[in-house]
Order: sequence, then C-alpha cells, then structure tokens
Amino acid sequence: MGASRGASMNALISDHVVWLLPVVLSTTAGAVDVIGFLTLGGLLSAHITGNLVILVAHYVTGGFGEIGPLLSVPVFVTVLLIAAIFAQETRRARRTLLVLQAVLLTAFLGLGVEFGPFPNPDAGIGVFAGMLGVAAMAIQNALIRLALPGSPSTAVMTTNTTQLAVDLATVVRGTDDRDKLARSRRRVGQIFPSIAGFVIGCASAAFLEVGYGLWALMLPVTLATIAIPLGECWRDQPTT
Repeated sequence: MGASRGASMNALISDHVVWLLPVVLSTTAGAVDVIGFLTLGGLLSAHITGNLVILVAHYVTGGFGEIGPLLSVPVFVTVLLIAAIFAQETRRARRTLLVLQAVLLTAFLGLGVEFGPFPNPDAGIGVFAGMLGVAAMAIQNALIRLALPGSPSTAVMTTNTTQLAVDLATVVRGTDDRDKLARSRRRVGQIFPSIAGFVIGCASAAFLEVGYGLWALMLPVTLATIAIPLGECWRDQPTT
C-alpha cells in the first residue's frame, strides 16, 4: 500500500515537472537575455545569432557593444561542444548541467554587482561577465538537446512559436488521424507555457533591471537553482 502510494506520488510530481521545468528554464533565458541586452551594449545571451544583427548595427550606428557580440557566437559554440562531449561521458548529465548553469549565472551576478554597471560594454570585465551569461545559455541549450528529451526549446522562441501555430491549426481544423491530433495537443500544452515563461522572464527582468541594476540577475540565479531539484524529477517525454 505504502509503496503504491509513493509510486503514485512520484508519477504525479513527474507529470507536473514535465511542463514546470521547461517553464522555469524559459523564464531564466528570457531574464538573462533582457538583462544582458540592457546592461552590456545589446548583448543577447540566449538568442545567440541575434548578436550578428547587433554587431552589424554597431558598425552602422556605433550604438551597441562590439566585442561581446563578436565573441558570443564562438564562445557559445565552444561551450556547447564541450558540454555535449561531457554529457555523453557522464551518467548524471542532467544534474551536472543544471548545476553548472546555476554556477555560471551566479558568477555573472557576482561580477555584475561587484564591477557593474558597465558604461563601456567593450571593457574587459564587462565582456567577461557577458560571456558567463552566454556560456550559461549554451549549457541550457545543451541540456535541452541532450538531457531533457521531449522538452520544447527554452531559449529560442522562433521555433516554438512556429510549431505552436502549426499545432494550433491542426487542433482547430481537426484531423482523422487521432495520433497526430493527440501529438499536436500535447505539444501545445508543452510549448505554450514555455513561450509564456520566456515573456514573463523578459518583462520581470526588465522591471528589475530598471530598479536594481545588475542585482536583477538574482532572478535567473534563483530560477536556475530551483531547476536543479526539478531536474531530479524529470520524466523523459516522446520526441515525435
């Protein structure tokens, strides 16, 4: 009786974590992206290819950082590659990557509070702080691909928005293929909360940054810390 009740409780917790963990990670990514953009010359930590746009805008207008956006792509790819290799060599990749992300964001917070604000985003300490944020988001992207099967993207919302629109069209229009309809409904239930979490993270972090500067990084640090125990309860989802 006790074992059965315990198993039922664990299953219930896992069912909630299936949508809660991606929401927490999406909110984290939205917060880091906005804070980096506002405090580090337009640096995007989560939507990493957007830094190519920022870099071009800098050369045209001079109004954004140069070094951070320039380094962000190679730093992101390098950290992603290292994380992917490491994840394949350890049995506890999920927990390790979640802990590492929290550590990197905590270091970002520490440098930001100690040495910020950064009026010159191309100064060495500002660039280094920004790369910690980029590395944390690279870890999160590796985590989704390698250790959270079936989870929607938590950092790049373009793909999520496209898939959500396609699945909503399938649900609204209907189909005789019950399996396809069930998959679409399941994805809607997974993707929409992640998009909402990202938007909430962006909005919350923007308000906090205006009021408290780089102390706003306490938000993503707290969320990344909460994600660690949630990762222990994760149950892999279908990827189709």
